[in-house]
Amino acid sequence: MGEILRSADMVAVASHQLAQCISGHAWNVDLTMIAVCTNNEVHIYNASPAPSAVWQRLHVLQKHDQLVSGVDWAPVSNYIVTVSHDRNSYVWKLEENVWQPTLVILRINRAAISVKWSPRENKFAVASGAKSVCVCYYEEDNNWWVSKIIRKKHGSTVTGVAWHPNNVLLATTSTDCKCRIFSAYIKGVDSRSAATTTFGEIRFGEQLVQLDLALGWAFGVKWSPSGRSLAYVGHDSTIHFIDDVGPSPIAQTLALRDLPLRDVLFLSEKRLVAGGFDCNPMLFASDDTGTWNFVRFLDEGKTPASDVKASTQFSEAFGKFYGQAKRGVAAESPSSAPGTYHNNCITLLNPLAPPGEQEIRKFSTSGMDGKVVIWDMSTISDALARLGM
Repeated sequence: MGEILRSADMVAVASHQLAQCISGHAWNVDLTMIAVCTNNEVHIYNASPAPSAVWQRLHVLQKHDQLVSGVDWAPVSNYIVTVSHDRNSYVWKLEENVWQPTLVILRINRAAISVKWSPRENKFAVASGAKSVCVCYYEEDNNWWVSKIIRKKHGSTVTGVAWHPNNVLLATTSTDCKCRIFSAYIKGVDSRSAATTTFGEIRFGEQLVQLDLALGWAFGVKWSPSGRSLAYVGHDSTIHFIDDVGPSPIAQTLALRDLPLRDVLFLSEKRLVAGGFDCNPMLFASDDTGTWNFVRFLDEGKTPASDVKASTQFSEAFGKFYGQAKRGVAAESPSSAPGTYHNNCITLLNPLAPPGEQEIRKFSTSGMDGKVVIWDMSTISDALARLGM
């Protein structure tokens, strides 16, 4: 397997420097535009995943007073939702080539952290620093967006939310080191049949599963395309895979030698990519027995720290600090090594595929270096498929 994967071409096909720091990004349905969070604004570019594409800024969404911490673009309705540390959320609608905002009253007293549309786009979930999750929906009688809040379930800031494909189950991660699954069923919004799941009859806000697998802050929860599996990461450099999600889930934890991860993305039921403080996406795959394993780093231009001998690390560190003391210059960061695409923490991974796609071959990453990088997994995916992974 190693020889096949090492012979694969570089998978990063394009890199775009758009800001000093990016806190989130989202694509429209046909991948012709991208919304990027930069400080307290959202910039919309005429974009394309093609390597030679030139991105041009078309719109600037200005309504938030503080950092815009999350954005999501609904593929069918074409609505954009944004959340910010100013505790507000806006739903943006394109009218006559102008994006018009509608304020959403979240009723939280701490910053909004992230946001995600539900698969049917009739709801969206907002993670917050108020130890709560807001599930927002449109109330046609009053012509506004309202929210119902899942309270008193989290012990600290909610860092991420992820919708199950059934539009009802909602997974969360938190800085209390736990991952949870809740019911986000709302009467009058969801069909009555949606209230019956593998967990039986459910009601809004009911906690169905609590996972205590991480020993550090939990981030980046995502469902597999079928909704049968779940994955999230811990700040203790662990990644957790949960299969057969239900009353008796099966969990597997991988402890990594490298820096902590921040986000994950299922490419298929048996493949997953993750990114974080190593600034280099990592590929994981499941074998025929259902066991998950680390496969490789995707950015081959960078040598991961775990592959460098201790003596070499000491020699390089000593040389850098010796030069710093003698010449009064800053030591070069290892993340700025030539051949790398990201030079700061990767915070978000998004698929470049139609909604509901069972196998994703392209995805994008963004992070604290202000870059959006496009990755093409076609060559590696074909190699893994030949190996049954």
